[in-house]
Amino acid sequence: MRILGAGVLGLLLAAVAADLARAQPPAGHWVGTWSAALVGRPQSPPPPAPPGPPPFMPSACPVVTPPPGSTLAPQPFAQLTNQTLRQIVHASVGGSRVRVVLSNAFGSAPVTIGAAHVAMRSKDDAIQAPGGGPLTFSGRPSITIPANAIAYSDPLALTVPRFADLAIDLYLPGTTSTVAPVTLHGASHQTNYISDTGNHAGAPKLPTVATVQNWFFLSRVEVDASDAPGVIVAFGDSITDGTASTLDANGRWPDLLARRLLASGLSAPGVVNAGIGGNRLISEGAYNAGINALARFDTDALSQTGATHVIVLEGINDIGNARRNSTPSAADLIAAHTQMIERAHARGVKMIGATLTPFWGANYYTDDGEAKREAVNTWIRTSGVYDGVIDFDKATRDPNDPRKLLPAYDSCDHLHPSDAGYKAMADAIDLGLFKSSGTRAR
Repeated sequence: MRILGAGVLGLLLAAVAADLARAQPPAGHWVGTWSAALVGRPQSPPPPAPPGPPPFMPSACPVVTPPPGSTLAPQPFAQLTNQTLRQIVHASVGGSRVRVVLSNAFGSAPVTIGAAHVAMRSKDDAIQAPGGGPLTFSGRPSITIPANAIAYSDPLALTVPRFADLAIDLYLPGTTSTVAPVTLHGASHQTNYISDTGNHAGAPKLPTVATVQNWFFLSRVEVDASDAPGVIVAFGDSITDGTASTLDANGRWPDLLARRLLASGLSAPGVVNAGIGGNRLISEGAYNAGINALARFDTDALSQTGATHVIVLEGINDIGNARRNSTPSAADLIAAHTQMIERAHARGVKMIGATLTPFWGANYYTDDGEAKREAVNTWIRTSGVYDGVIDFDKATRDPNDPRKLLPAYDSCDHLHPSDAGYKAMADAIDLGLFKSSGTRAR
């Protein structure tokens, strides 16, 4: 047997290492450009809860009608069988490559994605050509995601501009009509599309048979962005999720914050949304409100790729749903905020506290709840525990009655801001809070 000399062996090992390096794509600088916080949807909606007291609706409030759009009826509890979803997401930061994270986190059975595709959206359910392409998973064109698991796609070379609409296609060869819960985001405020039977991933125009305002199995989208310093995570409830904002307009306050950051001339980070309508800090709400904020904080906030800052706007649902009960107390909610701050600081992530907006006239308003809201807001403003403060309360309240939203900022349910109210929230954010990034961008 011939024994290689040390020099020859070293050259061979160097050649092998070089070949392996060429075979691997560059690591890149991945950051989140979009996300949705997910919940588990039962196969049938539960019976409605007993109605609360009717909301106070002054005569100045218009009658709310659904915004104009597709003539196809939305199907919030659509059952999908051998169909393709085309789901639209709005990028907050651009990059040279893209990858998609899918989730079966709340499923109790595996979910098979028969094919996946990403492209720039043209209009409605049509995509631009050329550009985009099929997504693979560990080099394979399909994947079965186990129960409670997530899956990363392989990177795809695609130049994604800031604020572009991406169309993400998922072909589901099986059915969601099973006893297993479906993992989704329940109120997208974005029209998404369901195809006729078959695999239509990458079709220039989807053969659409229904529209839906949910995101199914879609957790986040990430881009390779060398100039993005990190990611700001907006963590909260329906006010962060954008309830009452105009459909398909990307008028949620985190969307508007992303636009302000770009206009400021700063090296703008990504801004991702981790809001869930009805979510609470320390207890469970309705089936579609997600697990409590303390339970989902690591997954929905700290695990976001590139996260450097988290803005927290949570607690009004705990307060309102308590009605006149003494629990949870303001001290209970403050303790929950403190827990999240400690967990974020342990990961090198900065925490920005946002004051709770007014809710007088909402169907769960009480004077007891108002006292709790004021106590929590005072703590957020003055305790110094948060790394920074955004005073959404001050930005949206009526100066003549601080319990109320300013009428121009009220969507007329007296809880959720109007489009103008969401803009006022975004405009109230001091962009200097984000000039010094956290330590966790990767």
